[in-house]
Amino acid sequence: MKATIAVIQRAFLVLSAFLAPLLAQTPGSQPQQPEFIRQGQQLMREGKLDDALALYRKTLQTSPNSVPALMAAGNVLDLKGQGEEARKYFQKAIEVADTPEHKATAQRATAMSYAFEGNCKKTVEHEQEVFEYYGSVKNFFQQGEIADEAARVCIDTGDLDAASHWYQVGHDTGLKEPDLKGARQDLWEFRWEHAQARIAARRGNQTEAQKRVAAAKAILDKGTNPEQTQFLPYLQGYVAFYAGDYKAALEELLKANQNDPFIQCMIGQTYEKLGDKGKAVEYYRKASAAISHNTTAAYAVPFSKKKVASLSG
Repeated sequence: MKATIAVIQRAFLVLSAFLAPLLAQTPGSQPQQPEFIRQGQQLMREGKLDDALALYRKTLQTSPNSVPALMAAGNVLDLKGQGEEARKYFQKAIEVADTPEHKATAQRATAMSYAFEGNCKKTVEHEQEVFEYYGSVKNFFQQGEIADEAARVCIDTGDLDAASHWYQVGHDTGLKEPDLKGARQDLWEFRWEHAQARIAARRGNQTEAQKRVAAAKAILDKGTNPEQTQFLPYLQGYVAFYAGDYKAALEELLKANQNDPFIQCMIGQTYEKLGDKGKAVEYYRKASAAISHNTTAAYAVPFSKKKVASLSG
């Protein structure tokens, strides 16, 4: 249960989480989802993306300035690989947004749209706008989150220099939070070591990568952020994968969050490296069916769809 909560806190894992700032809310309550959003999400969970899109477009016929409907339609289009069309909806959402926060949410969706196309530069361009919004309201934690989000997209697209820069920005900005508690500082330090380990692994520097893994584990061992423990096997599996130790990678990745499309995708890649085509396709299919509009899906969905097509042919 703690693992599930932690993942939800880390990113927009489902459409409802992404749209939360846009939905009506009463004090002390959860965001109230319009019925068409609930119906659309159910259709998406059933793999009926076209039906969900039709529902959102129908809503927009009568409510053309509905930001939740515009966002939802754009999200589906990105999952279908139609980024250019998706961004038309996000742009309209930016134009009609009634608050700076809602505008920033639509700008963040635009950034993720480019992430689905593996475009680090354009993702950063739009995340920068969101970063500046949170800076204007002195929300240093969310600024750090946004910077790390941009960095995550860049590392996944292979732009390691940009990733390193934005992880540094995220770390340093997050630590500016007034009256920073020890647990929150440990969180940023853990994220920093986690990121540096992955970057070192991608650069082929296993000595540095293992040093950073050990540092990340030491922070977790303090017990201040128990919900982050699920990210250690992911890190260990990631580092092992880029070291070419696929058996060790598989062992660790199978301990990570099995509902995360990025983890599913990496397991698929690992099985493929081990020569198990059947298991690889099985995990690629799982990853390709993700309906989230976040960094994990932005990498995993397009990549896995291509792998399913090539390996199943």
